[in-house]
Amino acid sequence: MKCGMIKISPTVLVDQIPKSSFVWYEDDWVHEADPHSHKRAQLVYVEEGFQYLHIDKKIILLPQNHAAWIPSNLLHKTTTEATSIRLMTLFFDVEEQDAFYDNICIFTVPVVLKEMLKYAAKWSKKQEYSIEEEAFLLAIFRELPNFVKHSLTLSIPVPEDSRLTVVCHYINKHFCEDINIIELAEAANLSLRTLERIFKKETGITVLKYIQLVKIIKSIEYLGTGEYTISEVAHKVGYKSLQAYSTSFYMLIKERPTAFLKFRI
Repeated sequence: MKCGMIKISPTVLVDQIPKSSFVWYEDDWVHEADPHSHKRAQLVYVEEGFQYLHIDKKIILLPQNHAAWIPSNLLHKTTTEATSIRLMTLFFDVEEQDAFYDNICIFTVPVVLKEMLKYAAKWSKKQEYSIEEEAFLLAIFRELPNFVKHSLTLSIPVPEDSRLTVVCHYINKHFCEDINIIELAEAANLSLRTLERIFKKETGITVLKYIQLVKIIKSIEYLGTGEYTISEVAHKVGYKSLQAYSTSFYMLIKERPTAFLKFRI
């Protein structure tokens, strides 16, 4: 990274490419480990695998067949534990007044947009200007607000209070187990009442809700690998029954687990 801009090659930077938009598709993406920003906004589509987007004091899951719109100059980074990933990223100069382009948005990619993104692969990493490319990418850019029928944000809030660090670390490591909240409070040297109070203040949700959220988000990772059935995924994240898992999943996500299975039709 140099001057907060992403490298395409050792000497070329995204923000310096003299085009209004730029296509960058890559398999097994390895992003900058440190937070960064760039002048251009970006649309990131996960065709295969999953990514975690660290942005605005949240960790947001970006599963397969989903995209994220990241506004200009917003500090962020991405991480993943997926063994195989294919990302499609479009960078845009933004001069629009529409408030849509100023906000983070996570959404399921409709079939029409998916096909348009696949077609745009022909311009991946090409720096020379093309009037056809400019017109095509502008069409994607203009239609984004219409493609996004509803936002789906699968985010894990990150508390700033250092006393909660050990709590969140334990939950994220032992999410598949029966977690005792009283023991969590003791590990953080807090009373149960104090833990619940500051946790809700810092994250906006209860400890139990946080545990449930982590379980469901982790389950979406497993669903996206194509290696497990829904029943197996439910067991892996600590649910006693498929029905309990499906009910919890729908209450949080407003979709069924089948919507996140790899290579779904």
